Amino acid sequence: MASLAQPPASRAPSRAPARSPALSLPPGPSRSGGERRRNASDASADLGAIQDTQLKSVDLNHVIKLLEDSESKNTEKEQLKTLKKVVKRFENGLPLQDLAQIIEILNLCAEKINEQENFIEPLCELIKICGLPFQKKKFSDEVNYSVAVSKSIAQLGYLMRVPSSQVRIQICKCIVSFYNTKQPRKLLSGYQPTSANYKIQMAELGGLAETLVLSLALVENQLTEKLWVLKALQHLSSSGVNCRLMMKAQAASRICLYLNGVDPSGQLVFRSSEILWNLLESTSKEEVVNQLSSLECVHALKDAFVELLMHGFRHCDRQLRNDLLVIATLLAENPGAPMIESGFTKLLIVLATFTEVKIPNPLIKGLKLTYCYEDFELKKLLFNLIGVLSKDPCAVQLLNENDVMPALLCYIKPNQKPGFHEWSAAQYEELQLFAIAILASVAPILVNKYLSCQGNTLLLVFLEWCIGQDPFFGQSNSFHGTRGRGNKLAQMRYSLRVLRAVVSLYDDAVNLNLCDQGAIGQLLDILKYAADKSKEKEDAILLEIQADIFFILSVLCENDLHRKELFSYEGVDILIPFIQMDPKKLHSGLGHNSLLFSALDCLWSCVIGCYVAEDHFLEKHGIFLLLDLLASKQKNLYNIILGILVEFCDNPKTTSHINTWRGEEDQTAAHLLIELWRQEELDLGIKRDQHGRIVDMKKPIASRFQKQQEVISVPANRPSFAIVEISENIRAKLYSLLHKLGFRNLPGLSAKDFVTLAIIQHYIDFKVGEVWSELCAEIKEEFRPVPSNEKALETIAEISEDTGRMVAALQTEVLESQHYQEIQEEEKAYMKIKAIHKQREMVNKSWQNFLTRTSNYEALKKAKRLQEKAIEGTRCRSKAQNRTAHSTDIKGLNTTIGPGRLVTVESTPHQLTGRALAELGQSQNLLYYKRARFPEAVSSFQYHLPSSAMA
Repeated sequence: MASLAQPPASRAPSRAPARSPALSLPPGPSRSGGERRRNASDASADLGAIQDTQLKSVDLNHVIKLLEDSESKNTEKEQLKTLKKVVKRFENGLPLQDLAQIIEILNLCAEKINEQENFIEPLCELIKICGLPFQKKKFSDEVNYSVAVSKSIAQLGYLMRVPSSQVRIQICKCIVSFYNTKQPRKLLSGYQPTSANYKIQMAELGGLAETLVLSLALVENQLTEKLWVLKALQHLSSSGVNCRLMMKAQAASRICLYLNGVDPSGQLVFRSSEILWNLLESTSKEEVVNQLSSLECVHALKDAFVELLMHGFRHCDRQLRNDLLVIATLLAENPGAPMIESGFTKLLIVLATFTEVKIPNPLIKGLKLTYCYEDFELKKLLFNLIGVLSKDPCAVQLLNENDVMPALLCYIKPNQKPGFHEWSAAQYEELQLFAIAILASVAPILVNKYLSCQGNTLLLVFLEWCIGQDPFFGQSNSFHGTRGRGNKLAQMRYSLRVLRAVVSLYDDAVNLNLCDQGAIGQLLDILKYAADKSKEKEDAILLEIQADIFFILSVLCENDLHRKELFSYEGVDILIPFIQMDPKKLHSGLGHNSLLFSALDCLWSCVIGCYVAEDHFLEKHGIFLLLDLLASKQKNLYNIILGILVEFCDNPKTTSHINTWRGEEDQTAAHLLIELWRQEELDLGIKRDQHGRIVDMKKPIASRFQKQQEVISVPANRPSFAIVEISENIRAKLYSLLHKLGFRNLPGLSAKDFVTLAIIQHYIDFKVGEVWSELCAEIKEEFRPVPSNEKALETIAEISEDTGRMVAALQTEVLESQHYQEIQEEEKAYMKIKAIHKQREMVNKSWQNFLTRTSNYEALKKAKRLQEKAIEGTRCRSKAQNRTAHSTDIKGLNTTIGPGRLVTVESTPHQLTGRALAELGQSQNLLYYKRARFPEAVSSFQYHLPSSAMA
């Protein structure tokens, strides 16, 4: 805030306080005549040399001794004269090495003021000089003298004890000058000024801010001095270090009490609120709020706010009013603040509904709000306060009595005209969206009022307008209007949030009221509309809208068969594409993860339990889609998908769908489930051997954490760790699903899968053993069982261990069977390889024989004889009548093999009967058989038949 005459600037993390032109304070003491006569043009080199000589002649130790001496009668005059000389010598700044002595001189002067007022003027002059930049000879002087300088500046704060208005004001002016440093007109010879922020850092190091806050108690009844102290604190509070020091002195509560002080200039409330803002921004907000949570502070804040509200007509007054309302909102968030007891809460609630509910209220009688920007900001701040109060159970009654619900519901209507109540179209849209957003917080706590005001009806009509074709061009110029420019998505988004909030109560009256008005069908239409919009361009707000609709439908249809039937066909058709979502989108950051969870939750609540909807989902291959999603290895989806599949298995048609499914590399559902079990055991740290067999017979399925858990005795109505562990992993769901599928005849399982399946099949037995083990440990921890009970416990433990051994033996049997099968398959493979090698040897031998016949004539003749002998051996021994014998030799043949496999029949006798022809056919068949077995023997044979036979 630059000044009271200007509006407060926006709240930034740090603000540099400025002077206020409206503040009229008495001038400080006038300078000596020598200073008034001094002019920049007279500062010559000779004068500087003289000044340096005089400066060296000043003995500050002598001045201190002189001030300490009070016996001589002429001491006072001499002391004053000496002080004027000191002021004269250091009028352009104090050297760092002399600062400690100057501060000692200041303290001595302060002690004399109580009896001798003549020391006020030199004291003020010296304090004024302290506001000038210090002088240093070396760059290292700032560090070397830092401790002494910080202590010296801290002494300025302690000088506030001096009972002199002039001195106190001068101290404040000196502190303010730290932040408005002006270079001296002339520097000391051999010196240079310290850095601009040096004094500010030394003030922080010396704790000046804390001392100045404590000095407020000294100036409570002096307005001018109080304003100057606040001005100095305003400058100091621009630093986080100073703010923390001020908080140690209870600055927030001290300054808040000045908000309602009498001050015609208005500077008191301006500077106090500015300091409070700086404290809130630079320190712990909770600590500041705790200091402001006293009844006195709340009353002061309330009175200041009402004064500015009713009588503040200037631009800066309205800004201050809004600033105080923000501080009041922070107080309302603190349950320990007496906002309700002070009546401040009721006043603010009435003010929030002032323009919507036309009910006269004496609290704001005569109030008239304009439609300027500050009043628009006031309206939004009041809406925000309603949202804060909705979280306070103590404020619920006040919200109900002061018609907050009707005031908010009046915004649930289509935007049919450009403005409303003189607000511009953009302002009205922003207020509308803000009101609907706040309604989502208020409606659940005022549900009866919500129903009596027909809240569901208004929202459903408003949502119908949102997906309608009526032209509307959203401005989207606010936080709540994000992505709503040129469309109605923002209105739809926040309206659905309200419905989500009210149905989350699981109140039968609310849900019945919605369903009776056709909410299920309307929500499906909105879902289809949003899904079509998402196809054009996926947007986080569209995904949020769809997720909210799925949640609302889940709540409405859960445990109600009739509503599930209303959802069934159309709902399943809309639901299927969401389950087909690409798993890669789950990590996009837009909200696909939440949308998929909501869709699966809707499937569980709206489809399962209704056979019509289940059968339609199965017809759409929904089980295949769920298994595809399960195979995508998204761990955060395992629980919900397995739960859905377990519930679906109550439908007898589901099992065949699960067994039919095939994944990548022809993976079956049973193999996928068993693989998930192994991965879950690996994550839980359960020990298995290299083949997957049980290692620990006593606790075969206990996780690493479960084994490390100490024996803790729990009440009988609380589940033990072994029972709680069931809900913390997916093994119980995997067991239930495989149990419903049947542990036998599961397709596509390997021996490794059967080894794991043996453990899964006895999951319940092992879990019972874990519970008994915990029970035994608890009993032995606190009691000593009698022999009979001890024997029973030992027997139970042995049964559990025997089960582990039995499963381990079964696993070993499976592995041995697999090993035997592998050996058999290996032998078959070996025999096949052996046959292939033997065939190759025969082919090689045949080829060698062929080569021998072509190169050795004797071998060829021997082969010929064998061929003829083989042919002769195939002839019939008894000669049939009327049969013509043909020679098998080809005359003139000079090759070692026949030229081809062609058989030519030249002629057949005319007297050949049908029977002879049949016999001839048999002979031909026999010849073909011989050719197949003895190709070399028959290759040159030609069968000749007469042409008449062919006829």
